[in-house]
Amino acid sequence: MSNSSDQTFVLTGRHVLFALLGFFGIVFAVNAYFIDQALSTNTGVVSNEPYRKGLKYNERIAAAERQAELGWHDEIKLAAAGDRLSINIRDKDGKAVNGLTIKATLGRPASEREDITVTLIETPEGIYEAAIPPRAAGTYIASIEAVDPGRAEEGILYRARERLWLKP
Repeated sequence: MSNSSDQTFVLTGRHVLFALLGFFGIVFAVNAYFIDQALSTNTGVVSNEPYRKGLKYNERIAAAERQAELGWHDEIKLAAAGDRLSINIRDKDGKAVNGLTIKATLGRPASEREDITVTLIETPEGIYEAAIPPRAAGTYIASIEAVDPGRAEEGILYRARERLWLKP
């Protein structure tokens, strides 16, 4: 009489083939999933309209040189409550720069969902301010562009970009 427990397992070439095919099938399936997720969540776009920006690269360099010649410096602040943006622009002698039209874009560094663009109004002290919807605590990027209406043909006179932190 033979017992079924007396039989031993014999590893054949067919078993090895199925084990290898199963292993590599799982590796390829996981890789395909990760590639799909990577391509669907990140567009890879670093800049909108890079070709057009590249064509105007020399103009941007000239504008940066004009801005450096002005010698202006700025202080960009976000109110502690997160409901007011203020910009103080001073010339090289420390005097307030008056009469500018300033547009600012405020948003999160990693997303454009919360971006807002506002036009700031000059106060009697020479500081430009704008009320904004209250912001949650965290990091923000403020980008400003200032134009002098009397010299509109020169375009944007002053650009600045600053990382701001709103405390919780």
